[in-house]
Amino acid sequence: MFLALKEIRHEKLRYGLIIGMIVLVSYLVFVLSGLAYGLAQQNTQAISSWNASKVVLNTDANDSLSQSLITKQTADKVKLTTHEAYIGQAGVVAKAKGQAKLSAQFLGINQSQFIYKRVKVTTGHKPTTNHQIMVDDSFKDNGYRLGDKVTLNSTDTQYKIVGFTHNAKLSVAPVIYGTLGTWRTLSHVTSDFQASGIITNRDSFKTQTSGLSTLTMSKFINKLPGYSAQNTTFTFMIGFLMIIAMVVIAVFLYILTMQKLSNYAVLRAQGIPAKVLVTTTVSQALILVVGGLAIGAALTLATVLALPAGVPMSFNVPLLAGVTGGILLTGVIGALIPVKVILNVDPVSVMGG
Repeated sequence: MFLALKEIRHEKLRYGLIIGMIVLVSYLVFVLSGLAYGLAQQNTQAISSWNASKVVLNTDANDSLSQSLITKQTADKVKLTTHEAYIGQAGVVAKAKGQAKLSAQFLGINQSQFIYKRVKVTTGHKPTTNHQIMVDDSFKDNGYRLGDKVTLNSTDTQYKIVGFTHNAKLSVAPVIYGTLGTWRTLSHVTSDFQASGIITNRDSFKTQTSGLSTLTMSKFINKLPGYSAQNTTFTFMIGFLMIIAMVVIAVFLYILTMQKLSNYAVLRAQGIPAKVLVTTTVSQALILVVGGLAIGAALTLATVLALPAGVPMSFNVPLLAGVTGGILLTGVIGALIPVKVILNVDPVSVMGG
């Protein structure tokens, strides 16, 4: 470690360039991880708040809640308990006088069922009539306030905002909670239809009702439009960045090792074990990577503080720990690549003996 620190102090420019590269890579990885997790959260925030286990949909809905319709005749065949709840989903455009239009997901729920009870209110209260709605807090960022009268889609009916709820998004769109009656109106379906689906928080829930299919919540989430493709894209980007970091660290250290062969030869001739030189090289890599990670983390924090609230960036401690550990691992692997040169250095040939 002493040799590693001494050499870094002596060759500030060379090692500064390596640290700069690691800073840029770690910064990109941290920001991409935050965006990936933030976007994933905005796809599923509403679902996560229900703490549900399974969803029951129409078999012809292609595993999509928005395309599913369950008739009352079919719904009556499913025995519901306090662990099940009806839900209706419809895409809407919300508009209030003097405010910008907002694309949202309307969710119709039943007051007596568990989803209604689990949704938390930050301001105001939950809807109790067909002309009341509760909206995600992001509506506040666009100027909407309690008591505002909102029209949904092209209907003339006005709905009053009576409450706000935090972190209620579905498929990256803010959620509007209302009644199942309002959902029928917005979906242009008759009273013959009960809901879009049935949500349950029982792992053991099963239904053999014809025309219905049961999905686990994880499978349902993976089927959300763009969810899997988005996560796969970010995963590949982060993985490639780590590979790039490993290659660049390896190239830098290999070049530096080749330039210092004569120094290593002198040290070997003086009886310094190859193990010490290898340890020095790996220690240098760890110092450089840790330093780069620290600066990259600081830059990421500054970026988060500077970004507007609308940017979906969020961080998960296990994810960050995994990414940080991955960069450290790639740094160590990169440092081990030139080790063979150090182990095979011949003092006599290098020194011209």
